[in-house]
Amino acid sequence: MSKERATEPTPIAEKKQAAEPSRRSDMTSEQAAAMILAPYVTEKTFNQIEKENKLAFIVTEKATKNQIIEAINILYEADIEEVNTTRTIRGKKAFVKFKTPEGARDLATKLALV
Repeated sequence: MSKERATEPTPIAEKKQAAEPSRRSDMTSEQAAAMILAPYVTEKTFNQIEKENKLAFIVTEKATKNQIIEAINILYEADIEEVNTTRTIRGKKAFVKFKTPEGARDLATKLALV
């Protein structure tokens, strides 16, 4: 009897499998462009591009980390390792770390920031 239970998928596992494929196809390129307002470059963020492989963006106030990752994947076709967000006077900022070693520098060059 215990062997039968072990082979049956749990409801939690079924929900995870069902949620995975639909997560990436929900956002359109227009929605992604509306979510990522602008790249944010200062002397400090320029150093982050060079030393930490991070790029900063101003995003909409309601953007979640997963939505930011998805939007950047759609807009710039870049692989993201992690996203940190903060709220400031200028709006919500997202600090995006790239998986590839030169990802931030390559995207900054594409966007004519460096």
